[in-house]
Amino acid sequence: MTDAPAQILVIDDDKAMRDACFQTMTRQGYQVEVAANARQGLSTLERATFDVILLDLVMPDMDGLEALKKIKTLDPEVEVIIITGYGTIQSAVESIKSGAFHFLSKPFVPEDLRNLVGRALEKRRLDLENLYLRQELKSKEDRAILVYESESMKRILDMVTRVAPTDSTVLITGESGTGKGLVAHKIHHLSHRNRRPFITVDCGTLVETLFESELFGHVKGSFTGADSNKIGKFEMSQNGTLFFDEISNISLEVQAKLLRAVEERKISKVGSHRVITVDVRILAATNKDLARAIKDGTFREDLFYRLNVVLIQMPPLRERKSDIPLLVNHFLDKYNIKVRKNIRGISPEAMDLLVRHDWPGNVRELENTVERLVVLSHGPYLEPADMVFAGTVLTPSAASGSSASSLRDLERDHILETLQRCHGHKSEAARALGIDRKTLREKLRRYNIE
Repeated sequence: MTDAPAQILVIDDDKAMRDACFQTMTRQGYQVEVAANARQGLSTLERATFDVILLDLVMPDMDGLEALKKIKTLDPEVEVIIITGYGTIQSAVESIKSGAFHFLSKPFVPEDLRNLVGRALEKRRLDLENLYLRQELKSKEDRAILVYESESMKRILDMVTRVAPTDSTVLITGESGTGKGLVAHKIHHLSHRNRRPFITVDCGTLVETLFESELFGHVKGSFTGADSNKIGKFEMSQNGTLFFDEISNISLEVQAKLLRAVEERKISKVGSHRVITVDVRILAATNKDLARAIKDGTFREDLFYRLNVVLIQMPPLRERKSDIPLLVNHFLDKYNIKVRKNIRGISPEAMDLLVRHDWPGNVRELENTVERLVVLSHGPYLEPADMVFAGTVLTPSAASGSSASSLRDLERDHILETLQRCHGHKSEAARALGIDRKTLREKLRRYNIE
């Protein structure tokens, strides 16, 4: 992807200087606007967003330092380069203390201007990138790969590869734990935006009163506790992808404001009327039936149609059981490394139990189960009895023909086998089973083992 050209604003009362800056910057491929005085420049900044502003320090209508403060109030993130004459160098130095990026002394050659603007743009890019990376460190998203061999998942990945190169909005539906977030990551990874940010909005955990601020940002003093300016998720994901996870959880009031942003790609920070244009690709996911939510009056129909341009429906794990052995071995490798264990594999009987389970929590539940088994099992292979001692209660599907009582038999047989191996010594058997002596006594009483 080629990023959108940088936006430059030139504020100078000298027409010759404005024209020279305009010509130099446009030849670099930048989008340039000019203003003949400070008030005109501030008015332009009210309606548009810029990456760098070239600001003359001496203008008849407003002192440059005063203009700088107003610019930084409107847009704290914009980089400002002061254009100054010989007699105002000290004021230019003062402007840096007030937030300017640097100053350029008249007269200057085009190369000096190009270099300084290039440095300012690089600083802006790095600042936004650092903000994005800090956001990523806070993220609880699991960046695991998609593991599958089932035909249903092959169809899903075929859709992903078709839609990823476009900028179309995608709605991903499915039960909790089916991998909606991973599919969203995959779409971004395969898109032409993959070198730009992928930002997640967790609609299920954000506090309602702060949701608008999280999405659009806010200006200092806009509400109690807003003691500094804040960049919202839309701005953070500029030129990248914005993923709304569990979007059905947002209120109707926020839905109305989100609709405008999705339709027009324009936002305003809380406490500001200034419009910011954003270039983001929208992805959304939900485990709810949005058609029913529309009938219930909890989700806007117009927002639904804006989001539902391309629909990807994730199948539950019980409908893609051929993927379970692959997933189990993948998670086994993952948690062997993570918890420093060396479980060599899983027995056919244990795998059969895992495959026949319904997995109401889908892949997430399966992963949690495998992690628990790796942590608590003490043998070289995972066995059916390990599941009992790890607190894993597996309920086979109705079609499997199995019964829950088989797990009790497995536990009883495992205890008997361990006792025989330990020649009846209960303390030694308890240690071998990974439980205390009191727990073993209770289990012996439950199974009528003398």
